[in-house]
Amino acid sequence: MTELLIKNTTLVQIREQTTTILKGKTLKELPVLENAWIRCQGDRILDFDTMDNCPSGQGQVVDAKGRYVFPSWCDSHTHLVFAAYREQEFVQRISGMSYAEIAASGGGILNSARRLRAMSEDELFRAAHKRLKQLIARGTGAIEIKSGYGLSVVGELKMLRVIKRLKAASPIPIKASFLGAHALPAAFKEDREGYMDLLIDKLLPVIAEEELADYVDIFCEKGFFSVGEAVRMMEAGNKYGLSAKIHTNQFNSMGGIEAAIAHNAISVDHLEVVNEAEISALVNSKVIPTLLPSAPFFLQDHYPPARQLVDAGLPVTLASDFNPGTSPSGKMAFVVALACIKLKMLPSEAINAATLNGAAAMELENDYGSITKGKKANLFITKPIPSIAYIPYGFTEEIVDEVIINGQLLGKQLV
Repeated sequence: MTELLIKNTTLVQIREQTTTILKGKTLKELPVLENAWIRCQGDRILDFDTMDNCPSGQGQVVDAKGRYVFPSWCDSHTHLVFAAYREQEFVQRISGMSYAEIAASGGGILNSARRLRAMSEDELFRAAHKRLKQLIARGTGAIEIKSGYGLSVVGELKMLRVIKRLKAASPIPIKASFLGAHALPAAFKEDREGYMDLLIDKLLPVIAEEELADYVDIFCEKGFFSVGEAVRMMEAGNKYGLSAKIHTNQFNSMGGIEAAIAHNAISVDHLEVVNEAEISALVNSKVIPTLLPSAPFFLQDHYPPARQLVDAGLPVTLASDFNPGTSPSGKMAFVVALACIKLKMLPSEAINAATLNGAAAMELENDYGSITKGKKANLFITKPIPSIAYIPYGFTEEIVDEVIINGQLLGKQLV
């Protein structure tokens, strides 16, 4: 069994196995161990301690020379599989068009759907696999990927089969979400009921049979899908053993949070708009609020009230929302920086939200998200930095120097 010893380092996010999610005030606590070593055996963290008790290396030895070792980022909300970027819409927004106006003119999600139809499954897989490797090299060690650019039986199955292939090819865990209810395709513009029937009666049985998804999702927002349709999707998913991760409250409060709570969703994602009643409802639930600050940054929109959510005692989580239209970056270090700069989260809160809480939002908290004996050895070593706070402070810098996945040192190149 292979062994890896990293010495002369500071270990960040040291936890006991019993700590699986962090809420409210506990998000400020970020345990570290200075002047330390960490030993990985096989794909697991075997042990760690201070350099006073450093063992002799039985396998590969890395002298970190004072650099930091972090658990890998856990990115619980992405749209990594897509055919092409949408930089032309970026120009349209600069020229004054709104998100809704771009969508109404055939842009947005429908634009991605058209491009995806023209790309083969193999081409789609190769493009997504390249992006995934780039994210791993930037420190991501667990990820969720959604469908939602297919918007047809053929298209959605193509996306979900690509995600399944990525799962098989990837060294990091991937969770798949079925987001067929991402936008209403033009062919069903006058038949919303018919499209929901297609998703639930035609697609879900195949998805369940081929084990193509871990979750169901729906874009519960004005101009997209109603609360009633979200409820129908969640209930249908539950029949196949698929819990929900719901897009909601990006632009409006319309009951999506309450519906997600009532149907035991894993998370509610976006929350740029949230009121006191919704916050109170979340406090009394197990649903995880996931914030995606890269999207309002890119759209020049208002940010979610992270301070209010944290101060209410909620287990706030951060994810990249990597997608070609509204967040064309999966760089989690930048998400952490945005959370500090724009959402007024402390660096410790943001790092906790992007690691352990991100793992919890994918139901991976028992194996990922912290430096814990027995957990998977998915880690990264930083470049020389003066402090933990430098990660969000130096927001333009590439802070990852070396990546360890499943106990294997992948080095400084793409994996």
